[in-house]
Amino acid sequence: MTFEVLADSDAVARRAAEHIASAARDAVQARGRFSLAVSGGSTPWIMLRHLATEDVPWPAVHLFQVDERVAPDGSPDRNWTHLAESLLARVSLTPEQLHPMPVEASDLAAGADGYASDLAAWAGSPPVLDLVHLGLGTDGHTASLVPGDGALTIDDRDVALAGPYQGHRRMTLTYPLLNRARQILWLVTGESKREMLRRLLAADPTIPAGRIRRAGSLVLADRAAADNPSTHC
Repeated sequence: MTFEVLADSDAVARRAAEHIASAARDAVQARGRFSLAVSGGSTPWIMLRHLATEDVPWPAVHLFQVDERVAPDGSPDRNWTHLAESLLARVSLTPEQLHPMPVEASDLAAGADGYASDLAAWAGSPPVLDLVHLGLGTDGHTASLVPGDGALTIDDRDVALAGPYQGHRRMTLTYPLLNRARQILWLVTGESKREMLRRLLAADPTIPAGRIRRAGSLVLADRAAADNPSTHC
């Protein structure tokens, strides 16, 4: 795991965009395509706006979601709504390159299975994503892998439904898929994340984020979140 501390959340977002763009170019050169899974959050939306200005081989990019709230299309509660505003309004991607989680499905369990099949069809069986962006909650959650939720124990499915959290059920990628990713990119900003960042860097398995593999991971944090900055872990 590599750990970098930057001045503020905008600097984190800019550095993350540069990293994703570089990873995309490397993946396309090596394998002819690039798969990116994105989480939600205010800093990630800034990251995606910066990404739209980077040198990215967009025709070879496929965009997936790490997690999504069960809410109507266009709802401000949906990560996809903000993703569309931050990135898709600024770059040219075809519908075939976009993979929103089907949280409007009448049968959500079948929707989760279908999303897993979509991942396998594009990223192999079992699917291996090139880069997964993750955030860190003040309770130690990442994706929609929340303390005490049944999704934490799933080891035989790549996509699952999580229980209600902050007013919404969620669809989420699970540990098996997240831990197969070629790269993990963490964005952690704000003083409220300081304790959980410390526990993430210590690989504390008692928080959900601490169970994500460390190899191939880059943690970008701002000074407010980083109480004991270093460059490598």
